[in-house]
Amino acid sequence: MKIICIGRNYAEHAKEMNAAVPSEPIFFLKPDTALIKDNQPFYYPDFSKEIHHEVELVLKISKPGKNIELQFANKYYDEIGIGIDFTARDIQAKCKEKGLPWEKAKAFDGSAPIGKFIDKNKMSNISNIHFHLNVNGNKIQSGNTKDLLFTFDSIIAYISKFFTLKTGDLIFTGTPEGVGPIAIGDKLEAFIENEKLLTFEIK
Repeated sequence: MKIICIGRNYAEHAKEMNAAVPSEPIFFLKPDTALIKDNQPFYYPDFSKEIHHEVELVLKISKPGKNIELQFANKYYDEIGIGIDFTARDIQAKCKEKGLPWEKAKAFDGSAPIGKFIDKNKMSNISNIHFHLNVNGNKIQSGNTKDLLFTFDSIIAYISKFFTLKTGDLIFTGTPEGVGPIAIGDKLEAFIENEKLLTFEIK
């Protein structure tokens, strides 16, 4: 299975990162070793001193597809979940300075905790899903799919031009503004609407 992550899919997040708002989806990959499931803790790695949280809605691909047409893209996922795209911001900055790829800042082991998934048919409006992240009980990030630069369907259609999507692949759909550092001892809780689907500690 693949983990495909969309970058800069919320304009306000692009602004807070001093990055240009993209004209087409930006994406990168994480390996399956990035996954953390079942609310297991995240262990702060010794290679970074600045790990940031980025809460994101996650699509689970339900059937294989290649060169998917936009009008059929909604048939390729049945469930929506929530996850965290952890980023080693200090390492990312060094890689960017040198013009190097920055997978080691984004795709390291444990960098993609995911929570439970919800049947999308139980959601009243895919285009108006609210989600948020609490850190130590305080709401730190809050987003809504109405603010997506690229919709779920357009993301799926675009990615499938380059990669065959397979059953079980995960697509992290982008983070809203409010990203920031985590510390050992923090407790993270991620919600879709008012339902808590992910909770874990930093150790």
